[in-house]
Amino acid sequence: MSKISAGILGTGYYVPERVLTNFDLEKMVQTNDAWIVERTGIHERRIAAPDEPVSALAQRAAEMALADAGVAAEDLDLIIMATLTSDRIIPSTACVLQDRLGAKHAAAFDLSAACSGFVYAASIAAQFIESGVYRHVLVIGGETLSKVIDWTDRNTCILFGDGAGAAVFGAVEDGYGMRAFDLGSDGSGADALDIPSSGSLCPVTPETIEQRLNFVHMDGKAVFRFATKVMGKTVETSLHRAGMEREELDYLVPHQANIRIIQAAAKRLAMPMEKVIINIHHYGNMSAASIPVALAEAAHAHRFKKGDNIALAGFGAGLTWASCIMKWAKEENG
Repeated sequence: MSKISAGILGTGYYVPERVLTNFDLEKMVQTNDAWIVERTGIHERRIAAPDEPVSALAQRAAEMALADAGVAAEDLDLIIMATLTSDRIIPSTACVLQDRLGAKHAAAFDLSAACSGFVYAASIAAQFIESGVYRHVLVIGGETLSKVIDWTDRNTCILFGDGAGAAVFGAVEDGYGMRAFDLGSDGSGADALDIPSSGSLCPVTPETIEQRLNFVHMDGKAVFRFATKVMGKTVETSLHRAGMEREELDYLVPHQANIRIIQAAAKRLAMPMEKVIINIHHYGNMSAASIPVALAEAAHAHRFKKGDNIALAGFGAGLTWASCIMKWAKEENG
């Protein structure tokens, strides 16, 4: 029996309607548009409505991906939701989506790897497909970070936005699809990016709320140092595992955290910026949603053609990193 090749059959994305610009933020905290753009590359971000949970964003992205793939929800075998802003601690948001999508035959679980989550989840999906255990796996990266951001902290509130991206994985033509993965973690940096009061270590209490410990806290300099070191390196590792040279890469789809981090990765990989998919200026850092939204936007804009070699790369809280190399299997207008 020949080995099954796993790849992406279809993609989708959704971002909330509300746009929050840097000029809007100038009225909320002590900052300004020029400062934000120079240091991050972000001009605006999308913000979910108060009654719009991450499951609502994920559902819209998932429906678009299923339609693009030509796969019915009833034909899904597994749903993996990468998020750090799940609707609730329990049940998993993936289970909520399983019901809303009508995926009555699908197993479902959430995955926590922060901004690296989509690639982590993609690696699991690929293995289920390649092993022949499952035929169709839906992977979603979605976040409503605006609900866990301290809007009085100018160091973090300028960075993040909300959105969801999705991809349907299945068997593809031999020689196409997922070629290699690199996943990693460094838990010694766990405190560099966290929500201190959000679990069993430090349960939410009136006191922790008063201290604003129920919001994202970040050591920006530590995360920046880590990211600039690991982003290009993880792609090089995936390329090596795929038996490829960096010159063979057609596109890089990076996590959209900071334009300077993206530029550093592109420089290390000797990739011209026109081959790097960038949407940070419109959406900011959407954590687990950044990579799949950028991937889906580019795919639906027909940036990719069948046979293109594409790298996905991310880093995030944990600290984690992840990358993969794929040969695009979808026809340009398919």
